[in-house]
Order: sequence, then C-alpha cells, then structure tokens
Amino acid sequence: MFPIRDHNPSGRTPYVTYALIAINIVVFLYSFGLDGRGLNQFYSDYAMFPARISQGQDLQGLFTSMFLHGGFMHLAGNMLFLWIFGDNLEDDMGHVPFTLFYLAGGIGAGLAQVISEPMGTIPTVGASGAIAAVMGGYLLLYPRAKVDILLILIIFFRIFTIPAWVMLGLWFALQLVNGVNVDPETGGVAYWAHAGGFIIGFAMALPLWRRKGGTDYWSKTEGHPPHPEAEYRLSRSNVPTVGRNRSNVPRIGRRR
Repeated sequence: MFPIRDHNPSGRTPYVTYALIAINIVVFLYSFGLDGRGLNQFYSDYAMFPARISQGQDLQGLFTSMFLHGGFMHLAGNMLFLWIFGDNLEDDMGHVPFTLFYLAGGIGAGLAQVISEPMGTIPTVGASGAIAAVMGGYLLLYPRAKVDILLILIIFFRIFTIPAWVMLGLWFALQLVNGVNVDPETGGVAYWAHAGGFIIGFAMALPLWRRKGGTDYWSKTEGHPPHPEAEYRLSRSNVPTVGRNRSNVPRIGRRR
C-alpha cells in the first residue's frame, strides 16, 4: 500500500519542494556515474555513520546523507512522498520556513537513528527522515485530507481514497513495529530515523497549528488544506471505462 497522489493542490508554486526533488535527482545521477571505488568513497565521505556521529566525527553526514540514495526505487519512492505531501506544508509555512523545517527534520531524524544504534557502522542515506518530518506536519495540519493509495495484494490492484490520518497513521505504526523487530547489524531500512523524523515534524508543526487556531482551525477547514480540493476520474478504481463495442475488446490467446 502506498500513496500515489492527494486531492489537495497548493495555492502557490512549491518552489522549494521542486528544488529539493531536483537536487536529489542530480546527486543520484552523479553517484550513478561513479565506478565501484569512487562510489564507496562517495558514501564514505557523505553518508551518515552512527558510530562516527557518536564519536563527534563527520557530523556533516547528518546533512549530506539527506541527499544520497541507494538506488532508483529508493529515490523514486522518497520523491513521490515529498511531491505528495511537501507542497501543502510549503504553502502554509512559506518557502524559507519550510526549507528550515525540512532540513531540521532530516537532521533530527538522523540523530534519532544514531540514538537507536550509536555504534552502528552501516552507512545511512536517504531523504526519508526529512520527508517523514513533512508527513508528521501534514498529519497535524490536514488529518482529513484525501489521499489516493494503490493497494497491491498479489494479483489484486485497486486505488482507494482514504483520509490522510489513516494512511499516515498506519505508516507510522509500521515504522515502530519494524524498528522494534529489525536487526540493526543486517542493515536495510532506518526505521527509527523514519519514526523519529515523523515525531519531530509533528512537534515542529505545533506552533503553526496553534497560530492558526488549533482545533478551531480543524473545524474551519474540516481537517483539509484551505484550498478547493482536486477531483480525479477513476480515483476509486483501476478499471478504465470502455465502450460496449466488442470489436474494441482485445483477444488474447486465440491464434488460429
């Protein structure tokens, strides 16, 4: 289950969100062109190593690791989440405050991962901690915003529209469950960076939520971003509408 879009276009162009996506793509393309030795050195210089951070070394990794990714699917998944959830938060916060929010969330998420495995030697890369902070802020400000998710169960594919609090709440719960059960020595996903970033983003968005009126803001907007929502055709199904003319129906496996 993963989100593919929301129904909440922003009121102004999200330049920072677009810039962050572009920077992540450019850095990934640069790393993609390195040979094995060069790539290892690149990660050694710019990834975050919890053990190094614990010893007060290579602190720049808390920042630079936010722009590194371990593969195309890692990059694509993170940028999809940022594109879906970043624009509304940037719209409400403003370009500069959102930039600071994003970077602070990413650094905080990295520190959460360090706390979870202070002697870890596996490099940590990815924007997911910072994006988790964006998701935490989104949950606080727009809990009932509509989000389309694609549900995949073996051969079953279906698009559903659900409130943001359901999708984000389930995502956060999965990070906690997996964080408790994962073996830090085997590498994989930095679940505590995700969970930590989410909590930090939620907390950092509290002042903005209070300035807007707190629960009164929820009552006024009904838990949605304060813009007309977008409507999508076929948002509840993956089956397109076709005519009744049988000649339009493809025939498979009927060779003569």
